[in-house]
Amino acid sequence: MRDTLENLYFGNITPNDQTIKSGTALKEAMEQSAECEEKLTALLEGKEKTLLLRLLNAENEVCSTMALENFILGFRLGMRLTVEGLLGSDDGSLINRDKEG
Repeated sequence: MRDTLENLYFGNITPNDQTIKSGTALKEAMEQSAECEEKLTALLEGKEKTLLLRLLNAENEVCSTMALENFILGFRLGMRLTVEGLLGSDDGSLINRDKEG
């Protein structure tokens, strides 16, 4: 646990710094998206091109914000499960033999 906390403190843990595997559905979707963006921007000029770029930037911001929010919600759920598993009361019908005594 201490190693993890030290690595987090020194910035050695960067879960958002990932490489996407070639041949996966995600990689193919990203390549298709980039190709379509490139073709559309080449076809458009002036206000239309600006509008498309604004739309793409806004969509990227939405995706980034949702990823952050989902990460936080998932982390909180994981911590809640951990705390409940460690400190939760025995409210079931069975008695844990480790706690008898």
